[in-house]
Amino acid sequence: MYDLIGKLLIGFVAISVLLSSLALFVSRISLNRHVRLAGIFAWILDLFYLPIKYFFCKLSDPRILDSWMVSLKNIAHYHAFRRTRKRIMLLPHCMRFLDCPAHASRYGIQCKECGRCIVGQLKRDAQKYGYRFYIITGSSFVKHVLKEKPADGILVVGCNYEINKGMRFLRDKGVIAYGVPLESDGCYNTSISYEKIAGILEEFGPVDNSL
Repeated sequence: MYDLIGKLLIGFVAISVLLSSLALFVSRISLNRHVRLAGIFAWILDLFYLPIKYFFCKLSDPRILDSWMVSLKNIAHYHAFRRTRKRIMLLPHCMRFLDCPAHASRYGIQCKECGRCIVGQLKRDAQKYGYRFYIITGSSFVKHVLKEKPADGILVVGCNYEINKGMRFLRDKGVIAYGVPLESDGCYNTSISYEKIAGILEEFGPVDNSL
């Protein structure tokens, strides 16, 4: 009996390692080209995320794992996100300047569009394309945002770790997320290409968020 259990356990571990390795390989090449079955491989990486991240922490950089997973999930979510009609754009508060005059509220930072950073322009662009716009200071704010008014698609700007974390949370809520990674990480004055976000908004097209 114990011999059978041992064999089954070894078999499970072997299959798990094989599937995880294959999913990691696919996620790596997804950075440069389209891959098939992206949703399945993303699900495998989510399933084994903690043990895989442990090895990345020991042998490499866990931020690499998150960047691969975000790339893979973007491919998996692309067509579903295009079909969404109630969209939100989420920006991290770290994109603000240190002397930002905006104040915090239950629904995040309230941008005054002072022109000191690109956040004000992104806010105007998001609203032009029918997105509700929020600047959040943590993942807990997402719950308040969704309670205020449900959405079926969220464009998430942030570091790869926060995007990947948010994608896992939103998946359980039945919300399609598409990530736009920052070009520099940090606690303040982080950066992203305005042209990159503007291009993504144009690519997915406008929606009528009043529906």
